This record gives sequence, structure tokens and C-alpha cells, in this order.
Amino acid sequence: MQKQNVAIVGASGYSGEELVRLLLSHPFATLSAVTSRQYAGKSLGEIFPKFANHPGAKSLRFTEPNLESLAKDTQIVFLALPHGVAAEFAVPLLKAGCKVIDLSADFRVKSPAVYREFYAHQHPAPELLAQAVYGLPEVYRSQIKTSSLVASPGCYPMPR
Repeated sequence: MQKQNVAIVGASGYSGEELVRLLLSHPFATLSAVTSRQYAGKSLGEIFPKFANHPGAKSLRFTEPNLESLAKDTQIVFLALPHGVAAEFAVPLLKAGCKVIDLSADFRVKSPAVYREFYAHQHPAPELLAQAVYGLPEVYRSQIKTSSLVASPGCYPMPR
């Protein structure tokens, strides 16, 4: 399997940092972009000193999230953003042909009404709910392999 360029939008938070840790040593991924409005221009090693000795940590710099650039330079984009915000990023990235893995709650439920009940606002992209695959590989492994939109199960994974 060939390495794929991977980006993390919202890489400076807890989930983003964990993704950085996993992707820096992943055999089939090249971490090619990390975004953070707060840390734009700073190197990965500056923000996360524990990664400073990794070969790419000095050269990889946080950038502002630029959807056009991400879509052009990466095949897979992780969204480590709050719910409600992630869906707004997912729409153009999917249209551009990227595979999107969302760590927020935006695509975990199939019903816009249930989403509204839990999060007290309308879903920003209800047209995508039907295509999202719940990212629990023990149950949905074959669908995850072919999906362009995967919803991370979060900290309480269970079949729905």
C-alpha cells in the first residue's frame, strides 16, 4: 500500500495531538498538513515538544485552515473540530475528492432531528448524513474501507 498525504484540521487540541502522535509513525500515512488558527506559523516541534525529535517536526508548520490547499495536497483529512464546525469543513473537502474522517459528533447520528435534540441546533449538512459511515471497524469494516466520510465513534463506541 502506498503512503497517502494526510492533514489534520484542528491539530492543536487534545484529539489533534493524539492524531499527530499516531500519524507521525504510521506506515501508510505522511502527515503533510496540520492546521490551527492559534498556532499558525509555528512548527509542530514548538507546539508539541515531545515530537521535536521526529524528523518532520521542525519542518511541518501549523497553517490556517485553507480548504483549497488541503484538497489539492492531501487525500485524507481528519477533522478534529467542534461539532457544528466540522460539517462545514466536510462539505467542500468531500466535493474536492478528499476522504474525510470526522472526530466530532457531526456525522455520528443519521437523523437531523436527533442531532438537533442533542446539540440544540440544526445540522449544518444534513444531506451528508446518509453517506456517513460510523467508524466502528468491528461492525462496519467493509463500509469504512469504501466510504469517503467516516464518523469517529468517540469515547463510547458501540453499535447503533
